[in-house]
Amino acid sequence: MEKEEIIKYWKDTSENDFRTMKNLFATNDFCWSLFVGHLVIEKLLKAIYVKNIDENVPKMHNLLRLAEKAGIILNEQQKDSLDIVTTFNISARYPDYKQNFYKKCTEKYTLENIETIKELRLWLLKLI
Repeated sequence: MEKEEIIKYWKDTSENDFRTMKNLFATNDFCWSLFVGHLVIEKLLKAIYVKNIDENVPKMHNLLRLAEKAGIILNEQQKDSLDIVTTFNISARYPDYKQNFYKKCTEKYTLENIETIKELRLWLLKLI
């Protein structure tokens, strides 16, 4: 695949995940909504990595590290937001974290974090 096709792939799959995140929230599946929200941001970061660095993206889920590897200049708020969203990947996947994460994922908590994901998404789309 050409570089532009790879970038398009990451953007398109991120867009699909964005719809899924919203659908999961609408059905009160808050924990998984945030997990998929993490994927939305991860895939956009991988598109930027392809654009800026190389077509072979790092196999990692730490959003802050991925953003740094992609050459993105971040302010402290963006760093904090990426760190928080990264926890949704770990918390939703691993049994020892799941129960606490389920309890934490109220509608209010999830909605606040979906707003953060939306803000990050719009910012990252501008960088592609």
